[in-house]
Amino acid sequence: MSFESAATFFIAIFIFGITPGPGVFAILAKAMVEGSRRCFMLAFGMVVSDIIYLTLACLGLATIAEHWGELFTLIRWVGAAYLIWLGIKLFTSQPTLATSAPTTRRSSLEFIQGFLISASNPKVILFYIAFLPTFMDLSRLNGNDILLAAGLTLIALMLGLMLIAYGAHWASKRLQSAKATKRLNQSAGAIMISAGVFLATRR
Repeated sequence: MSFESAATFFIAIFIFGITPGPGVFAILAKAMVEGSRRCFMLAFGMVVSDIIYLTLACLGLATIAEHWGELFTLIRWVGAAYLIWLGIKLFTSQPTLATSAPTTRRSSLEFIQGFLISASNPKVILFYIAFLPTFMDLSRLNGNDILLAAGLTLIALMLGLMLIAYGAHWASKRLQSAKATKRLNQSAGAIMISAGVFLATRR
């Protein structure tokens, strides 16, 4: 992959990462309520799942989306149900203006949540299958090419998702009253529920 191709690949992946979808909605909702830092492991889980899809596409396993259709459907429903459940919890939660309790113990759960959100969308691998030939010759692909593509994907997606998280958190900090916080929780919950419904109904 040439420098020009790598730069274009990076920009395209960045745009892909910030395109509205279940993952972006989940990042928005979490950042609005818990802050941008709490979104890191959630975003990282999504990115790891994407990199796995990217690697599978590079290795020529395009048929996985067809042969594992039932598994993808099951994962999609589990991810959707989890998002809806989190959304309901947010929507019905009582407003609080302080969040001093430690939350580091939930990092692994946030990673799994992010991984499920991305892994439950088999169209991601189809995107990479159609996308990669524009930037590299898959018939002459080597390990270095895959590592470069994975590294660029990691940086571009994490940059895009965390920028969304910081932006959402910055906006939420302007809302400090209990009434505003309640509305913020309800809005974030509605976003999360909508993301779950979107994930469950997409084909």
